[in-house]
Amino acid sequence: MSISADAIIDRRKLKRSLALWRVLAVGALVLAGSVAVKPGGTIARPHIERYRITGLIGDGAAQIDEIGKLATNASISAVMLHLDTPGGQVSGGEGIAAAVRDLAAKKPVVVVMDGTAASAGYMIAVAAPHIVARESTITGSIGVIMENLNFGGLLDKIGISADPLVSGPLKGQPSLEKPMTPEARGVLQAMIGDLYDQFVDLVVAGRHMDPARVRQLADGRAYTGRQALKLGLIDEIGGEAEARAWLIKARHIDAGLEVTEPDRRPWTERLTVESLATMVFGATQGLRVDGAWSVWQPLQSRN
Repeated sequence: MSISADAIIDRRKLKRSLALWRVLAVGALVLAGSVAVKPGGTIARPHIERYRITGLIGDGAAQIDEIGKLATNASISAVMLHLDTPGGQVSGGEGIAAAVRDLAAKKPVVVVMDGTAASAGYMIAVAAPHIVARESTITGSIGVIMENLNFGGLLDKIGISADPLVSGPLKGQPSLEKPMTPEARGVLQAMIGDLYDQFVDLVVAGRHMDPARVRQLADGRAYTGRQALKLGLIDEIGGEAEARAWLIKARHIDAGLEVTEPDRRPWTERLTVESLATMVFGATQGLRVDGAWSVWQPLQSRN
């Protein structure tokens, strides 16, 4: 069946009209989003904000900056701090912990430990007045470690040697080429001891515990959430529901407030082809523009 020229022209006009309406719809969605969400990924209406710290902790600069913004955001009534981290840099944990203490001085804060909140992760947790964890959460590990690899034996075998010039006997210690001298070991052990004392002090202050008791528990071992509760290292077993209930009861937060987690990525990262397609065309099940996926998921413990 042939299609007349007029019909072809009418179809093209219809397509252009649909495209225009789609563009207007996207604009309306963006405008609506700008009303509900402030620049930087923060929610404008009163709410409890969920904030996550996950993975290995580095210098903490990004988290410190974001936590500082939470403290000054008038729409945030309380903060639910989720931790899922094995720790990391001592200085990074210290800086984030200080930011959490400053936040807790301005707004109600509760920590929710997920799978792991150990070492520097626990250092951050004790900065909050209330800690909730699962029975199976791995936490504690209060201590400091410094490791040094010595490749001297290997280098000797392949005929490579190093002859550094140093300004003093402790410069260049520890070394990758030579065993640590007794003097260097004593100095570095004293430094680790001081960092350890700082960690213990943070736990004593945050958990209101006797220093001798904290040192008993702070031999580097990790604890499950159930063990930590019995030892006084956390306050409660549970998750978000228990953390929310504590905020309502202990900090008198409005029970009607929802827990919200904004997308904190820059808008340039959030604006993808798929997100635009979703806004324009609706559901995009099956639509993928970034190639195939092949994912291996390790077995996880189940009760």
